[in-house]
Amino acid sequence: MPPYFRYMSGHHPTTLVLGATGKTGSRVAAGLASRGLPVRTAARSGAGIAFDWSDRGSYAPALKGVERVYLIPPLLRLDYADDVSAFLDEAEAAGVAHVTFLSAYGMEHAPAGVAIRGVELDLLQRQRLSHSFVRPAWFMQNFSETFLVPLNGAIAVPTGNGSEAFIDAGDIAAVAVATLADPAAHAGAAYSLTGPEALTVAEAAALISEATGQAVMHLDVEREEWIAGLVAYGIPAVYGAVLRPLTETVASGNGSRPNGLVEQITGRPGRTFRDFAHKNAAAWRTPAS
Repeated sequence: MPPYFRYMSGHHPTTLVLGATGKTGSRVAAGLASRGLPVRTAARSGAGIAFDWSDRGSYAPALKGVERVYLIPPLLRLDYADDVSAFLDEAEAAGVAHVTFLSAYGMEHAPAGVAIRGVELDLLQRQRLSHSFVRPAWFMQNFSETFLVPLNGAIAVPTGNGSEAFIDAGDIAAVAVATLADPAAHAGAAYSLTGPEALTVAEAAALISEATGQAVMHLDVEREEWIAGLVAYGIPAVYGAVLRPLTETVASGNGSRPNGLVEQITGRPGRTFRDFAHKNAAAWRTPAS
């Protein structure tokens, strides 16, 4: 059935949301559902259908009957280009018409050998799929869930006095939802998304201190020692190749800068870090001894 007949008959395309239990995937799924759009959630566990990038047999069942895909590449891997390409081959064969890809800020300047950029280049050459790239700055949720979580009153990360326009995962998801709800309006777009203000990690720490009533500071550690510590904590050693330039970019003063795209696309301002900090204060507070 041609697409225009589907819309005339009240057809609502189903969107497959990969990484549906994660930071943006869960929010994208909820955002599409709130618009009354059909969603199929996929993850290794805890979602509507099981999906594992290391199991290519899981691709076709996840793709059956869907027309749009929110594509999140495998986490903590750098060797996934072939898997994603195989997935996109199957997506085309299954009749998928549009893919929104969660990329990263500044990826347009990366060489083809960088996995995320490789996926972008793969999508750019596919004629049967339209696409949108969502390229966010550092997530605010890194401070509450991952490598920027304060420990013993300090946020240890080698970013010096460089600043970054941290963005809330909810704002990233809102832009992704817009592209998936109306692909024709966003086909071929590449959105470099930022928060509304650029902050140093020290300034972010001060806002966390304000929200929690407990002192939090930025500890500008030596980069290789920091990476070694994360590896010891469980991050794959190969992921140092991502963390090294990521922190070097901010430390050198070349971090992301506010651009207002979130408001342009969604019609509402992006969340400020102060608001984020106050909404997450309970997660950071240390119980009184």
